[in-house]
Amino acid sequence: MGKLKIKPKELTALGFPQNPAISMAITLLEKEFKHSTFQEVESILRGVATTPEKYWNDVTWGKIAERIKPRPEIVKEHPRLLEKALPFSVFGAGNIEIQAWEQMKTAMKLPIAVAGALMPDAHMGYGLPIGGVLATDNAVIPYGVGVDIGCRMCLSVFPIPATEFRKHEKAFEKSLMDNTIFGTGGAWNQSQNHEVIENPLFNELPLLRDLQGKAAKQLGTSGSGNHFAEFGIADFPSDDRTLGIKAGQYVALLTHSGSRALGANIAKYYTQAAMRQRRLPDFARHLAWLRLDESQGAEYWAAMNLAGDYAAACHHTIHRKIARELKTQHTVRVENHHNFAWKERLADGTEVIVHRKGATPAKEGELGIIPGSMTAPGYIVRGKGNATAINSAAHGAGRKMSRSTAKQSITNSALRNMLETHGVKLFGGGLDEAPHAYKDIELVMAAQTDLVEVLGKFLPKIVRMAGEE
Repeated sequence: MGKLKIKPKELTALGFPQNPAISMAITLLEKEFKHSTFQEVESILRGVATTPEKYWNDVTWGKIAERIKPRPEIVKEHPRLLEKALPFSVFGAGNIEIQAWEQMKTAMKLPIAVAGALMPDAHMGYGLPIGGVLATDNAVIPYGVGVDIGCRMCLSVFPIPATEFRKHEKAFEKSLMDNTIFGTGGAWNQSQNHEVIENPLFNELPLLRDLQGKAAKQLGTSGSGNHFAEFGIADFPSDDRTLGIKAGQYVALLTHSGSRALGANIAKYYTQAAMRQRRLPDFARHLAWLRLDESQGAEYWAAMNLAGDYAAACHHTIHRKIARELKTQHTVRVENHHNFAWKERLADGTEVIVHRKGATPAKEGELGIIPGSMTAPGYIVRGKGNATAINSAAHGAGRKMSRSTAKQSITNSALRNMLETHGVKLFGGGLDEAPHAYKDIELVMAAQTDLVEVLGKFLPKIVRMAGEE
């Protein structure tokens, strides 16, 4: 099939005005619809031309629609920050860089801030620090949730004794390689089936409409950076009736990833919407918020929850495929988000929106998994419901080096030696994710004994990550 060719007069006949929208549309068509026919694109072109307001939020056609009919000017607010930051709790203070403290102080100057806390793995991020927990009044900060909405951990413990691991190591390795895809643009060749892809929100929100197809192909894949899938040994020192597991060591699968392109597009769009609506000083601009009683705030909340469900579905898909190949099923599953916002109540009964940017939910009795690094143990935990931590805990060891510093200061031989010392086999990964770039997970766990109870450990053995991008 030849390339689609459309002339300006054909767009004019469909209702396009004589302005740059015509050239923008032709460029888009030649790039994204080059294998389509005129009949296949005619109805959408007519819709964009005659009812452009319906396409303002559309990922593909939004900018063209705005050229045809500009959005009404949003009434911009210029909120004033508090002169003095509200107090917030800090755990593991001696191991947290000053930049993370300063970012948290800025967040606690927001007029919507109610309470806050810094977890012991905290380090500088964008907007909120990683490891920052912020409770707000009827408002959600898209960038406070993060770009990778619903980034989460998922641990499946299989009824396979640890003694079987080395005997069948190649089978575990093969199942990991055959059933995972990593990288920013990573996707399967065919769409994956799952009920989350059929969520009606994909049709109700124009922003999501063009993301549905890609989401279907990325279901069950993982991103880059610190995302991973790894086989290892889960060690439970004693019986646990809550988990329904007996003391012992078992083969387990641990994954870490989020909502892929779906979440990234939601985060980008609504962060920009919040920043247009509320102009904060430049150093705080990424903390712009949307109120939940505003239309865009309600839209973001719905889209955020969809992205969270999608992230969970990605993990479940990976775990199901691998378990099926190994001809087994998990006996224990522990999972949790750590880039998300929840409606909760503080100890005094105040209803708030709790943002956990790189922090694990830890209400009393709530289960979670806190990883270390590719050679350090992860911890299976039960929350203690500490009110001063806003029912939260660390989400991992936390970085002590930036990615650029890690690449400049860690050598490939140092990484290889570390992996060999701990008996870990690595596929992918880069120096920016070397264990040397992370804090000591033991120090992090020691700083949060008031936040969580340790139930068991996970020791990585075969690790797969994206390569350096």
